[in-house]
Amino acid sequence: MRIRGWWEGFRGWWSELWPTRRSQALDLSLAIALAAVDGVLLWFTPQDFWLPPPAVSLCSVVLALGLVVRRRHPVALALFAVTFGTVMGAGAFATAVILYSLGAYTASRRTVLTIAALGFAAFLLEPGPTANKDPFIGQVLAGVTFIFSPVLLGLYMGARKQLFASLKERAERLELEQHLLAERARTEERTRIAREMHDVVANRVSVMVVHAGALKAVATRDPARAAETAAVIGDMGRQALEELRQVIGVLRQGEDALAQTSPTLADVRDLIDQSGAAGLRVDLRVRGEEQPMPPAVSRAVYRLVQEALTNVHKHAGDADTSVELRLRPEAVEVEVTNAPPRATPAHGLPSGGNGLVGLRERVTALGGVFTAGQCDGGGFRVRAHLPLPASSPS
Repeated sequence: MRIRGWWEGFRGWWSELWPTRRSQALDLSLAIALAAVDGVLLWFTPQDFWLPPPAVSLCSVVLALGLVVRRRHPVALALFAVTFGTVMGAGAFATAVILYSLGAYTASRRTVLTIAALGFAAFLLEPGPTANKDPFIGQVLAGVTFIFSPVLLGLYMGARKQLFASLKERAERLELEQHLLAERARTEERTRIAREMHDVVANRVSVMVVHAGALKAVATRDPARAAETAAVIGDMGRQALEELRQVIGVLRQGEDALAQTSPTLADVRDLIDQSGAAGLRVDLRVRGEEQPMPPAVSRAVYRLVQEALTNVHKHAGDADTSVELRLRPEAVEVEVTNAPPRATPAHGLPSGGNGLVGLRERVTALGGVFTAGQCDGGGFRVRAHLPLPASSPS
């Protein structure tokens, strides 16, 4: 079991030395090739050194085989090469590759330059039984060539690799951000379409259901009123289909499919008349001078009144309701209040609880303030404050 544990640990250490199989094959091939080249070269090259050629050749092989850890431990390997290689006089080409790896795979440039300076000093002061007979300037040039050149090349390649890695990471991050923004835009678009569908279907169908109930009640005893009610139901059905067609047109063609005209106060009055025809007593009060409004604001006012009246039909039945519009140069205020219901509505219209949420989102998107809640004496109040742009005509 102990041997198996050691073997598993060795396999784990061995697999961590290289990020890819390609780098593993490159480093193993490089280590074996330079071990052979340095070993053979220093075996047959005449030397002024205290070790015999076979010993120097063997040390060169050991130093070259250390290249297998050049990516994971570049600093330790470079220190080993500076000390062991200098003392033993071993490793010609392997040392150059080790110094290149020091520059390419070490994060700290100060560490790289410090070890390179130590290697340069060791090269100038290389120990041996006989003094180096080369001129000092020649030794300096040789040290710069064989010590600093590989280090500088490694620093350049390491910086280039980091640049490519940072660019790749930035591209991946931008792609992820773009995906998140697109997903957010799709979510917002789905929410907006769902809100529009709710505003169209809930109000029209709710009032149609109320009219249908009234039609059933008067069909036998008041045929004229029944015919009038049926005509109102037909008109509202056609309006609902037209609004649904516009919403579907937005899905297919974008915002250009929306009607160019925006709702006006006359359309708000039509809404109130439709609710009145369904048996709801609604009092409309307009304070201030009527003026053109931006399309987004006028649509919001229309949807506010529409949704508030729909909720009265659903929850309060024929409770008395008041709609107040306060038109100011800087803002439009809408307030819809209904009295407590006299009895539970008989039609049983369902409620999804999304209408007020959609109204709040619509008003907030325009920079306004929305409140909704129970009144002190019972009933319910919906209130919104919609600011007007300073450039809107007065």
